[in-house]
Amino acid sequence: MTTPRLPATLPGMRVGLYGGSFNPPHRGHAHVARLALQRLQLDRIWWLVTPGNPLKSVDGLPNVNQRLAAVREVAHHPRAIVTDLESRLGTRYTIDLVRRLKTLRPSVRFVLVIGADNWATFHRWGGWREIARTVPIAVVDRPGATFAALASPAARTFAGARVAERDGALLPFLAPPAWMFIAGVKVPLSSSDLRRSTGLA
Repeated sequence: MTTPRLPATLPGMRVGLYGGSFNPPHRGHAHVARLALQRLQLDRIWWLVTPGNPLKSVDGLPNVNQRLAAVREVAHHPRAIVTDLESRLGTRYTIDLVRRLKTLRPSVRFVLVIGADNWATFHRWGGWREIARTVPIAVVDRPGATFAALASPAARTFAGARVAERDGALLPFLAPPAWMFIAGVKVPLSSSDLRRSTGLA
């Protein structure tokens, strides 16, 4: 079986993995991506438009091509790459994706970029402990999710692996488990709210 082509990389590159169903994408997503690029001094951030969140219903979810086009409208940055890599690799769960990427690009410094709302429920992800022990994680604060994220089972489990935010540039080079909570101006938007406001929820 031929492995699908990955976005171009060079050895030692720092690449953020920013996945989601992005239904729909909005400027809050773009804010998270830009903040990760800045604070972690990433060379690239890959917007990974997923086939669908395994923890959520995919009823009414637009197809991947529609969501790719929508993400390209908001992901304006010279270091941003929008891709349906998970669909092409055949991975549904984050743990499978990071395993494949670490095998296919062992010299790339990958960092998983997630919102604080996802860190709050990270313990529900399949293989969550292994994910944290496979790739460093940057948790970007989101409105209303700060306390839940910092008090979450994942935060407690990996309390000793938390890295100070001032050391953001170091995170891609640290051996996991290593995670960082990135604060900053929060954009009060969510995809579920936008779907409700447009009658698509």
